[in-house]
Amino acid sequence: MDIASVGSLSSALSQAQTGDAVGTLVMKKALDQQAQTAQQLIDALPKVPSNPPNLGNSVDIKV
Repeated sequence: MDIASVGSLSSALSQAQTGDAVGTLVMKKALDQQAQTAQQLIDALPKVPSNPPNLGNSVDIKV
């Protein structure tokens, strides 16, 4: 291996690391956007009215 190939190898590795870092950052931003969209969908669901406190406390069974 000569000196010129070491320099080009170092440059290639540096570019690969930069590409990996950019890809990771884009993935994190996409996940954050998906989480925000999911939260907006959950918040948009209609609120379910609560049942009266006496409802569901007992079950009548006639045999």
